[in-house]
Amino acid sequence: MGQETWLEVIGHGYGVKPDGFGYSGIRLRPEPGHRLQVKVTRQLPAQRLGRLTGTGLFAESQKLGEHLEWHDGSILGCDSIVTATFQKKLYWFWGDTNLAHYPLGIFNVSGATTENFVPPTQPPLAIEYHYFTASSSKQNPPRARGVVDIPGDGPTWLWGAIALPDAQGKEHLVGSVVKIKNGLTPYRWDLAEWNEAEAKFTSITTFWQQSPTTPHAPTVPEGHAVRWTDLNGKAWILFCNPFPILRCPATYEDWKNPATWEKLTSEKKATTPEGTTIAVHGGHIAWHPWSKKWLAIFSQKAGASSFLGEIWLAEAQTPTGPWVNARQVATHKNYSFYNPILHAEFFRDNSPLVYFEGTYVITFSSNQQPTPRWDYNQVLYQVDLSQPPFTH
Repeated sequence: MGQETWLEVIGHGYGVKPDGFGYSGIRLRPEPGHRLQVKVTRQLPAQRLGRLTGTGLFAESQKLGEHLEWHDGSILGCDSIVTATFQKKLYWFWGDTNLAHYPLGIFNVSGATTENFVPPTQPPLAIEYHYFTASSSKQNPPRARGVVDIPGDGPTWLWGAIALPDAQGKEHLVGSVVKIKNGLTPYRWDLAEWNEAEAKFTSITTFWQQSPTTPHAPTVPEGHAVRWTDLNGKAWILFCNPFPILRCPATYEDWKNPATWEKLTSEKKATTPEGTTIAVHGGHIAWHPWSKKWLAIFSQKAGASSFLGEIWLAEAQTPTGPWVNARQVATHKNYSFYNPILHAEFFRDNSPLVYFEGTYVITFSSNQQPTPRWDYNQVLYQVDLSQPPFTH
């Protein structure tokens, strides 16, 4: 206290200008009872709005007597997000999920719903997730449970969740389910439907299982389900990761009939305004009504500062591309931010704002210092398309 002290400033996409020796930091003199403020500059287009999942969202504030009304859920961390709107609720489904009682938590998809959720305008984020919990749980808060019931060893992951009408007009919440072994190797793909009485997905059919005669999976409806109406007025569902790989007519009957599936070929690349090609990893596409263009958010494979931490936004006139005008919108130095998705449910005709989230985690990096509470959780960003570098 009372001494002028140098503090290094480190932040993904935020910081202070380095001095002549290359040091990025500030000098402060802390005094008892005084308040000091450090101003940082956002260095890339994406504004970080905050952490969406995990406990301790207001842990430090609550030590100071603030946000005492907030109660954490039971989930410490969770992997890649898939969302779907069904019966006027937004359904959220996550992959492998950490709980407090043991390092190995949920490996058959955790889930929650939210109602009346509107686009956030500023941090802090405080979404009231209504988690699907074990009915017999005596924990406080109740312990979250898995929501996909598919037998077999290894993790279970859900992709392509979407609500589709049947011939009588009834909506069905459906998705594709993959069983994993040996780290990241699929050995079974199922079509599954949400059972409302039991609040879980159950298998309709197994459309591929690894065997000596079928060692490799066919093109499957993986990734994210995206609605699209072609020039002839026909409604389709595109399955994208991040670009379309398969489509089927937008009905429940067609979705569950592989004979109606059509394989699509998309280049896994995007180009910058200068013509540089960006190698694309996982991501998502969506129509943006304000810009009147298709947008793609994706992690760059083997980027400059991290293997999967550089995030780009590209645009196209059609959902099949070509994807051009790619611009880097966020960076995570020696950290991963993978499987980002666009929150198209937050897009507005009269708003240039774009919202995306992804999984923030040290996996696939050499980082040995995970960010406390934030690591292995979902983080939300906002981009304003009316600001540089998107304005022409």
